[in-house]
Amino acid sequence: MVSVIDPTSAAFLLSENRSMPMHVGGLQLFEKPEGAGPDYIREMFDAMRDEEEISPLFLKHPHRSAKTAAQLVWRPDQQFDIEHHVRHSALPQPGRYRELFELCSRLHSTRLAWERPLWEAHVIEGLADGKVAMYTKIHHALVDGVSAMRLMQSVLSTDPDERDMGAPWAKQSRPRRKPAEDGGGSLPEVPVAALRTALGIASEAAGMPGALVRTLSKGVRNQTSAVSFHTPRTIFNQSITGARRFAADDWPIERLKAIAKASGTTLNDVVLAMCAGAMRTYLLELDALPEDPMVAMVPVGLNAKQSQVASGDGGNAVGSIMVQLATHVADPAQRLDRIHLSMRDGKEALSSMTQTQILAMSALGQAPMILAPLLRMEGIVRPPYNLIISNVPGPRTTHYWNGARLTGTYPMSIPINGMALNITCTSYDGQLGFGLTGCRRTVPHLQRLLGFLDDEVANLEEAVGVG
Repeated sequence: MVSVIDPTSAAFLLSENRSMPMHVGGLQLFEKPEGAGPDYIREMFDAMRDEEEISPLFLKHPHRSAKTAAQLVWRPDQQFDIEHHVRHSALPQPGRYRELFELCSRLHSTRLAWERPLWEAHVIEGLADGKVAMYTKIHHALVDGVSAMRLMQSVLSTDPDERDMGAPWAKQSRPRRKPAEDGGGSLPEVPVAALRTALGIASEAAGMPGALVRTLSKGVRNQTSAVSFHTPRTIFNQSITGARRFAADDWPIERLKAIAKASGTTLNDVVLAMCAGAMRTYLLELDALPEDPMVAMVPVGLNAKQSQVASGDGGNAVGSIMVQLATHVADPAQRLDRIHLSMRDGKEALSSMTQTQILAMSALGQAPMILAPLLRMEGIVRPPYNLIISNVPGPRTTHYWNGARLTGTYPMSIPINGMALNITCTSYDGQLGFGLTGCRRTVPHLQRLLGFLDDEVANLEEAVGVG
């Protein structure tokens, strides 16, 4: 069935180019079940490839022509070839995670063709520790990061003995599972088309003048709001290429919560402080740390707060606040405190607005990022923020796919022109996984950030008296 593509999803499609693929992705690691034979990974791949019925979400692709009056529509693929979308790969020796991340970096660099449904999945073998990896990507026009995460989780089970689970793209004969205990509010990826979203809802934005004045006033005074006028330029805020670099690692959530408890802050504050400290060290090493504090755009998912069930329809609804990272401050405890105050101010500002106003305010904050490339003013106007840091809550308990234990899950996101680095986190089974996605050329030695993140955890523990 043909359906019109909504304006936000259409904007994700139309803004895409060779340098800026607009798909989200993820890397999952599985441990083979006890007694698995030598052909286990082949059998796992065959089971995922040989699904007889495919969910409608994974069959539709964008199309426009004279018959649609040049309007973008979704239509089902009449020549669907599952083998194009589900693939089997193997790593070169020695099968380190370095080789895995390199493969995922290359896979994440290529655009998804409109002529086919906009998704891929790769079952990857060859890791030296015997684990199985699965890399998936799906266009942001179909789902946002939270929805993609929940689609993956909806086919997992907490029962290690269950063996009747289908692939995420299979049409389900029964309702998909509700993701277990995902921990509340969510922070999906940046809405590149937020300005278009705001234009579409402007007529509904009752009370906007007051909210607009308050937001602009706070931004001019360099206080946290949905708009920032004091963001410094950094090496991240320039034109990007389509080549990607990906790195990932995780840390125990209890370790991070201990820092939050000792400092009177929140887990999200600690995550932002980790990133701020790592950014400071990384840029100091490159002699590129700005004098003014860097600003992070922290997305806030709106629909995700209302529905915890995996959506088969996709969609995007995202607001954001601009958080000062205090990268000019050398002391980790002081930096964490300033981030906490900035996040608190941003949350208080959003709490006074309706959902419609939040979307419109967030669009206002995104406007310079969207308009600068269109008006060829990159490098002239200040960037609205320096990087994107988001946190997608996941299951708190151990999950399995047909007996294979999920041991780690790491998100891969979207660097955009003028914003070369995206840091997305997701929680799972007591761990917080960080996925760092950057432009290969613009963000040199991205993998070093993992070591700097780890160093910053230790620095924060020492600074607040933990351990």
